[in-house]
Amino acid sequence: MPTPPAKPPIELVGRGTWPEVRRIGAILRTETVGGALLLVAAILAIIWANTPWRDTYHQLREFQVGPASLHLDLTLGQWAAEGLLAIFFFVAGLELKREFIAGDLRDVRLAVLPIAAALGGMSLPALIYLAINARFDDGALVGWAIPTATDIAFALAVLAVISTHLPAALRTFLLTLAVVDDLFAIVIIAVFYTDTLHPIPLLLALPPLALFGALVQRRVGSWWLLLPLAVATWALVHASGVHATVAGVLLAFTVPVARRAEGFGTGPATYFEHRLRPLSAGVAVPIFAFFSAGVTIAGGSGLARSLGDPVALGITAGLVLGKTIGVLGATWLVQRFTHARLAEGLRWWDMLGLAMLAGIGFTVSLLIGELAFGAGSERDEHAKIGVLTGSLLSALLAAILLRMRNRRYQEICALEERDEH
Repeated sequence: MPTPPAKPPIELVGRGTWPEVRRIGAILRTETVGGALLLVAAILAIIWANTPWRDTYHQLREFQVGPASLHLDLTLGQWAAEGLLAIFFFVAGLELKREFIAGDLRDVRLAVLPIAAALGGMSLPALIYLAINARFDDGALVGWAIPTATDIAFALAVLAVISTHLPAALRTFLLTLAVVDDLFAIVIIAVFYTDTLHPIPLLLALPPLALFGALVQRRVGSWWLLLPLAVATWALVHASGVHATVAGVLLAFTVPVARRAEGFGTGPATYFEHRLRPLSAGVAVPIFAFFSAGVTIAGGSGLARSLGDPVALGITAGLVLGKTIGVLGATWLVQRFTHARLAEGLRWWDMLGLAMLAGIGFTVSLLIGELAFGAGSERDEHAKIGVLTGSLLSALLAAILLRMRNRRYQEICALEERDEH
């Protein structure tokens, strides 16, 4: 009997199909603009919080608004963290569902790499943080999850600033890694940062959630029907003690995704994503960054004292070292045990640069820091210093390495454009 032909080896970080490449490109253009707005908002907050008018910034952040009878008399900072970020996680949930149902990651062999990279890039930073803070019995260990997140918008803003022509394969991998990362982050928030659970409101959230899902399954797109159900679900999840952003992911998972046989790029998921992604990237995340990034630094001595806190040190080391080693190590292990190979034209230096870029953990890291230590507390301020320092160091190191490879990236991008046409 003739020997059956051997299967070609799996290609790690491949470019993917052209419909997927075009879709990813459109997403990344939106996220890049959002990343620029995020940077502007964060810089504005830091500057304001370190001027003689710093008290007005903190007063604005702590200004309460909302109906007290519904337990929604929240500060503006809380509205940004629990309200606006619910939109961010709704879009992330849509993207994750689309990737695994209609995207290239419906192939289990292709899905293994970003999942493994996300797990490696979350577990090692947490272990480094715990190792640094294990000998202190002062409540610092509760912040273990702060350095586990990756901020795709911030990362793309860095790429735009350094004008790096990152190939489609690396851009797709980075986006998918960040989306899977967001899913794990919301699970961590729901499981580990829910102090008191009230079951009745959580159960009451199920009917509006189910009705929202039934309507979108029937392709009903009327905002006056869907928005009240989404708000009711959000409010009840908030009342249950579970962080309200979880409601965004739950709502997203009810939205149907059109499979390729049904017409790729159509359906309710595409409709919601096109409508809400600009709102998420351009409004929700920058406003949250503005209210969360404003940390007051009392001169160089204050910065040194903050960075001397094991919390800030653990976060910085987790983002810079943990993310880099975790993502790169997990990618190498997948290659080692599946006998896969990197896509043509790519080298392990490229994966190292991408792993460093994953150490930018701005938005979700700041959110988890507030949940862990309490918004505005001294430990939360130190955690912010750690997040900012770790993210900036990761961005700088990634920018240097990726910029060195930019000539090769330009050649790959030119070939991609030639293939497309």
